[in-house]
Amino acid sequence: MLKRNRPARRGRTTADENELLRLANGLADSSSRVEDLFWEAQLHHKIANLIAEREEDVLNSALDAVSQGDGRAYEALADMIEGACETTRIMVDGQPWDALLISAPALAWSRWQIGGGSISPDTLKNLKVQLGAHVLAAGARVALADFLFSPDQLPRGFVPTAELTQTLAEAAIANQNLGVDARSLPETKAFLADTRYLLGVVAAPTGQAMFRWQEEDGDRMQALEQWQKQGGAVMQGLLAGSAFEFAMPGAYHSAWRQSDRLSRGYSIQATVAYLTIALGIEPRQLQAVVGQFHGTQLEEYRVGFSKYGEDAVLHGVVWPLLDGEDEHTDCVAEIEAILKEIGVTAIHVHDQDFPLEYCDDCGSPFYPNLDGELLHVGMPEEEENTQPTTLH
Repeated sequence: MLKRNRPARRGRTTADENELLRLANGLADSSSRVEDLFWEAQLHHKIANLIAEREEDVLNSALDAVSQGDGRAYEALADMIEGACETTRIMVDGQPWDALLISAPALAWSRWQIGGGSISPDTLKNLKVQLGAHVLAAGARVALADFLFSPDQLPRGFVPTAELTQTLAEAAIANQNLGVDARSLPETKAFLADTRYLLGVVAAPTGQAMFRWQEEDGDRMQALEQWQKQGGAVMQGLLAGSAFEFAMPGAYHSAWRQSDRLSRGYSIQATVAYLTIALGIEPRQLQAVVGQFHGTQLEEYRVGFSKYGEDAVLHGVVWPLLDGEDEHTDCVAEIEAILKEIGVTAIHVHDQDFPLEYCDDCGSPFYPNLDGELLHVGMPEEEENTQPTTLH
């Protein structure tokens, strides 16, 4: 579907990085909206040229460099790069149209294989109808990729994302969809809970609304509720045998980040649901053990699940720290609140720091038990062959 990245050209990296850093710092230090517009125009032009020249390494190197300094400059540069690769402008009959790469994530879990892959023409048509009716503004055009992507199958990098945006934008203007060659994508890894992404581009005349909630009588939450209800009915065939719920559709990177945040709590809920069904027990008969795991700094929390009073870890959930979170973010309180809401009241939080250890054979994370031991997850024998034993 997408071209392969080529290495950045030698001799330009330092100059291009320095220019990106200069412009990002200028935008971060701006004191007015007028000045913002100046820096944004300069930065967008520079980033667009680098994307056109396929200079992926330069963009990543600049982000790495600016991340060591002013947080505002990092946010400014990251926002501008994301915006440049998920948007494009196309002329239609002499008039400018803006196009935006969008994602409609679905959080799913299953005791078996979570669905995905190619979408039939009829199902794709129905998904477009529901998006148009409930999520998109009147007059907007949309093109969808005929594939339900797993996280492993999303575009890798800014340049491939920009290329996908451009290809889908051209399809939207032509009232077509994008055919995806499934053979070009990696296989999906098996997890109890995972996310699936419907990708597309919405296009509208410059200055006009793209989304239903931008219209005078639109409402964001009502749009989500109707999409969950009507779009969910269409999605049933693609995710047969799975429980799922839609996250808010929106701009590609924003929807991606939001679904990442939601998937942490969803994975905990899915794990408890799976264990209670598989073992024939109630949530109150489970105990959850929470540990904080460090590399050079706090990287994630891991939650090990056991039967109440037993040492063996049956399943585990990784709760990674996301953008803006650190050791001062009270993730533990959020984890405890989710567990209590679904009926798990035996919760133990270890004070000690654990190392980021994984199984040498299968790569699965180790999870803490009540005694502070890091163990490989393992279901009883009768359940071992029915479901993968690791979660995102």
